Amino acid sequence: MENSRRDFIKKSLAGTAMVVAGGILPGFSAKSYGRILGSNETIRVSMMGVNARGSALAQTFSQQTNCDVLHVCDVDSQAIEKCRKMLEGVQQGVQTTAFGDFRKSLESKDIDAMVIAAPDHWHAPAALLAIQAGKHVYVEKPCSHNPNEGEILEKASLRYGKAIQMGNQRRSYPNVIQGIQELKNGVIGRVYFGKGWYTNNRTSIGIGKEIAVPEWLNWDLWQGPAPRRAYKDNIVHYNWHWRWHWGTGEALNNGTHMIDLLRWGMGVDFPVRVSSNGGRFNGQDDWETPDTQVISLDFKENLSMTWEGRSCNGKYIEGSSVGAMFYGEKGSMLMDGGNSYTIFGLDNKVIKEVKPEQKIDARNLANPSGNLDVIHVQNFFDNIYTKATLNADIHSGHRSTLLMQLGNIAQRVGHSLEINPENGHILNDKDALKYWSRSYEKGWEMKL
Repeated sequence: MENSRRDFIKKSLAGTAMVVAGGILPGFSAKSYGRILGSNETIRVSMMGVNARGSALAQTFSQQTNCDVLHVCDVDSQAIEKCRKMLEGVQQGVQTTAFGDFRKSLESKDIDAMVIAAPDHWHAPAALLAIQAGKHVYVEKPCSHNPNEGEILEKASLRYGKAIQMGNQRRSYPNVIQGIQELKNGVIGRVYFGKGWYTNNRTSIGIGKEIAVPEWLNWDLWQGPAPRRAYKDNIVHYNWHWRWHWGTGEALNNGTHMIDLLRWGMGVDFPVRVSSNGGRFNGQDDWETPDTQVISLDFKENLSMTWEGRSCNGKYIEGSSVGAMFYGEKGSMLMDGGNSYTIFGLDNKVIKEVKPEQKIDARNLANPSGNLDVIHVQNFFDNIYTKATLNADIHSGHRSTLLMQLGNIAQRVGHSLEINPENGHILNDKDALKYWSRSYEKGWEMKL
């Protein structure tokens, strides 16, 4: 039945595309005709956070023939208008409603799913509110600001029976899936060490000045669950990443992707020991998280992995600004962060190289993976339609997020952590456990 449904939609869309090409009703796109033909197949989406990455996701979702973006939500009125204007050209014939407060969108029965691309401190609280409102959730990485929030989302997903897909898009890349399967089939023997990395040339964020909140910004709602701080001119829209109060540093910003590949390929969940070295070395400003960091993780399976982040020195590793390398008994495998992989023998000679059709630009903040995101989005839709397995469900998403969060906790307390390999919890360390959760603005606490 599912194959028949898809065949019907494909054939119908092909026919409507020809009609459009022939000049009939030129004000409508092929997507518009497809929507008329398959209205009962359409997933209706609300976008939360539509600046930069959120806008790119809004475009990706709206371009799908089985999706309408009905709501656009943001505390930035300028971002809303820019996104709405973009959507007008993509999904003609669909009226998009704007909300300054995403909670108003969640009250609508017209919405099936919410896409969350707000700052990190909003990811888990917004996801919880969405599934409690009966919506499926697509949340950008990291899925949480701290470990406790990730565990709450795991429990909530089971309790409310709604899908939560995390934006670990590489879990859906065809060549990456093929490469991971080759690893599991033993192409380089037993894998015992993995290395991930990210490099960039970020500039100083300076010393922020307290100024009046811009009229286009709802600063109180931007902070949401985070305890209130005064507005400064160097926080919104991106530099919050480097402030612990709202962000999670480069480790969660970009490291989550590569550590997820390592954990997936090496077949592990929780470590037994975590350490981190580094700091804010390249400037004297408001930047708090490390700009240079090496996180090391040991596992009970007698293997280890590391992640190296260099935010302010973009020298490539293995020819790429982002990537992961697997080391095994018979050779190694390089994944350069895109939809490709290369297998090497112990003599360093290339045994096999699988190249992508589309190059990935990991430093493109808004849309690094381009059209490959579509595969991940359609996997999310398939789960909603048929309960097909999610490629990056909240359980795998939380585990990969947690590894980087543990690294940041080790960094902040200044010593390595002993971890329970059964559940990822920190053992016998009161100082470290202070970072397991966070304090919330009164009334914004996450509650199942």
